[in-house]
Amino acid sequence: MKLIKAIIRPEKTDDVIDALEKAGYPSFTKIDVVGRGKQGGIKIGEIFYDELPKTLLLIGVNDDEVDEVVNIIKTNAHTGNYGDGKIFIQPIDEVYTIRTGSKEL
Repeated sequence: MKLIKAIIRPEKTDDVIDALEKAGYPSFTKIDVVGRGKQGGIKIGEIFYDELPKTLLLIGVNDDEVDEVVNIIKTNAHTGNYGDGKIFIQPIDEVYTIRTGSKEL
């Protein structure tokens, strides 16, 4: 299994979640976060925004589903502007369901 961490624009969150659900991936964790990319923030007029609001989506998927989920996120989160976000993929070694205590494979 893999953990997909997608940092996206807040205004694109519903588009990404709707597309994931439509494709059969209804499970996720959503966290409101702030951050900045390598450009170091953004200046609009005289105001400099050091940290920008973002949404972090955490999605656990099987190894063979990673490419499909990443493509859904990229397609639906894309605006073509700075700040569209990043996608990180990490291995998941073990998963337990708290309610039952069972280990998932």
